[in-house]
Parts: sequence; structure tokens; C-alpha cells
Amino acid sequence: MSSTILHESGLTRDAHLQDDSGVDAANGAEKNPFLVALGERVRDLRARRGLTRKAAAQAAGVSERHLANLEYGSGNASILVLQHIADALQCSLAGLLGDVTTSSPEWILLRELLEHRDEATLRRVRIAVGEMLGTGGENAVQAARSPRVALIGLRGAGKTTLGGMLAEDLDFPFVELSREIEKFAGCSIAEIQGLYGMNAYRRYERRAVEEAIQIYPEAVIATPGGLVSDPATFNLLLAHCTTVWLQADAQDHMERVRAQGDFRPMAASKEAMEDLRHILAGRAAFYSKAEFSLDTSAQPLEPTFAALRELVRTALQMPG
Repeated sequence: MSSTILHESGLTRDAHLQDDSGVDAANGAEKNPFLVALGERVRDLRARRGLTRKAAAQAAGVSERHLANLEYGSGNASILVLQHIADALQCSLAGLLGDVTTSSPEWILLRELLEHRDEATLRRVRIAVGEMLGTGGENAVQAARSPRVALIGLRGAGKTTLGGMLAEDLDFPFVELSREIEKFAGCSIAEIQGLYGMNAYRRYERRAVEEAIQIYPEAVIATPGGLVSDPATFNLLLAHCTTVWLQADAQDHMERVRAQGDFRPMAASKEAMEDLRHILAGRAAFYSKAEFSLDTSAQPLEPTFAALRELVRTALQMPG
């Protein structure tokens, strides 16, 4: 990235780090709250997508130090200028930047209705809108839950192992979406992401979900951990499947992934556990939208499977 672009982005080479206390570590000045919030959003989005700071910096074409400055509140002076302009125009910064939800009177009225509502209310609105638009409500409000059981959660939660066992027990097909994505693309997931980028991978992921829903009236589906990062695909899953979040603590996630022989950069990083905890924290709010959850760290495999079996059979009203 050119120095001009770096300068215009506010990530100049003489930027300095700031600590977490809200104080600029270099000169003792108090951080600007807007820039602190911006940095928090950047960190949350990075965690949700499962990227280390180094990987995110490389993808953005900036140095890791520049990204750290942004995340810890150094921010971008030009953004502050835009904020001042937005304040003067009595509109949001999103509106100034052309956010689609400020593009018409109806969007603006909808934003006003939904602003400051709690999560439970927003969930009810989302389900009602899905039903009205014909994209499907959530199975929790349907008379009979879908016999497509989708297991969500971070890699290492047990989706493949427990999913295969559950499919055999229910006599359902077992669909591992990661394998389906590779079939569509004709190459491995690492090659898809490396050669074509994350946007291409998300398109294949969406196609795999759509095809699984079309082909299988009943199935156990193991989903990729990052599927919740694409709201459209996750909405599709919530609308057409009975969803179960398989949870595990960070240490178990790490040990299980390594036991599978996965030594990808994140798994080998000195900050691996911190990165993993950030990913879990960033995605937990989305994973929690599943209808059911099960802690796979609480017990050994067999009792965990027995709990999952009972949970699913009860939800689908199937005899035990």
C-alpha cells in the first residue's frame, strides 16, 4: 500500500501505541471515546472472522503496528473530521458514509423503531420479518421443528465426531459442509481462500447450505465454524434447520484441533490461546442464536453424545 494511502487512512508511520486504560501511552493524553469504540469494533470483527492481527494486517496491506494503533484507539483523524461533519448535519456517521439503512425514509423509520430494543425483541422482529418475506421463521416458533439438525460452533467443538454419531443413531444422512464446499470448488478450503479469497469461499459456503436444504429433508449437518460470520447464510440455516451450538472451552478447542494434526499459523502462534479466546468471544453472540446448546467440555465423549441424542430426539419428538 502506498504511503499516500497510509496517510489518508490515518495509519501513518509515526503513529504510536496506546494502552487499554483510555490513556495515550506516549503523551498521557486521554483517548477519544469515538476512536476507542472504533478500535473495539475492529477487534470484534477481526475476532469474529477468526483472523490474527498479523493476518488481518497483511490482508489490509498495513503493518501490524498500524493495525494495533487503530485497535487501541489511535484511530484516524480524518474519521474524526467526518464525525464532526455528521454531527453538524445532525445525521449519523453511517448516514454520511452512505449506509443502506439510511438510504430511504422507510429505512430510517425502521431504524428508529428498532433502535435501543433489547435482544429478545429484536429476535422476535427478525423471525416475524422472515415469515412475512417468505424466507422462513425460526424453528422455535414452528409447530414441528425441522428434522435437519445443524451443529454450529468453533472448530474443535465436536461437530464432526458427534454429528457422525448422531446421524447414525437417527439413521439420517451426515453432511459435512466443509467437504461439500471442497467438492463444489474442486480444491481444498485452504486453496479456495488462498487463490480466490474469502468472498469466494463465502459464496461456496452459501451454495453448500442451499443445496443441503434442497436435497435433504432430514439430515445432520456439521457446519464450518465461521459460517455465522455471513448473516445471510446464517439466517438461512436458522430458518430451515434445528440448530445446536456445541460449546467447548478454549483449551479443549486448541487441543482437539492440534490432535487432528492442524498446525495452521493461528494454532502455532505464540498468541494462539489469546487469539482463540477473542474468536470465541466475537462469535458467541451469534452462536447463541441456536435453539439449543450443549457443553462438550463438561463430560467425556459417550455421556456427551447421550446428552446430545436426548436433546435432539426430544426436540424432534422422536422416541428415545
